[in-house]
Amino acid sequence: MTAHERTRFDPAEMAPKDFYRVLNSVVVPRPIAWVCTRSAEGVHNLAPHSFYTVACVDPPVVQFTSVGRKDSLTNAEATGEFTISLTPEELFEQVNATGTDFPPDHDEAEQTGIVLEDSDVVSVKRVAASPVTLECRLHSTLSLGDSTIVFGQVVAVSAHAAAVRDGRPRIEALRPLARLGGNEWSTVGELKEIKRIPFTDWQADPTIGQALRGD
Repeated sequence: MTAHERTRFDPAEMAPKDFYRVLNSVVVPRPIAWVCTRSAEGVHNLAPHSFYTVACVDPPVVQFTSVGRKDSLTNAEATGEFTISLTPEELFEQVNATGTDFPPDHDEAEQTGIVLEDSDVVSVKRVAASPVTLECRLHSTLSLGDSTIVFGQVVAVSAHAAAVRDGRPRIEALRPLARLGGNEWSTVGELKEIKRIPFTDWQADPTIGQALRGD
């Protein structure tokens, strides 16, 4: 293979904000947790967080990261509950707008025209138009430098019936948004499907590895 010229980014030589921009451009695409929480005073908060993933399977735990002390973190700690709604493509502008730095006493859903509805298990509301929502109880938090990872144990998943096929929510109905670098976002685009190769198949058929290596 031809060697490529490379540019090196050294966090020790860059301002944290500048290196953060590099990381955001490399760790892509990132799913978005549309986190709904409720303050101790009863005000709902709705905010997108793109540092988000599954943390554990059994028990089912998901995680999102609050960079700095965001209202999502404060409220989750105060009430012990939150919901994560999937961000569908058709709500692109509203999802982005809920990232505005509204004061804590402002309800982002109300400000952006997003309808919230009661959840099935937790007392925090969910986004009615989102095709699937995870209802979570706060499991724990972990502070790392300027950020806090929030772990939520999933106690229920609620999906629009039309989005479910063969026992699970289907990507063609969810149409999720994802974050890229800078102000860039993406959609699912072309779907690719491939099965994982068992090692027994790899052993039985040497041409599998040969084809991948270009032998």
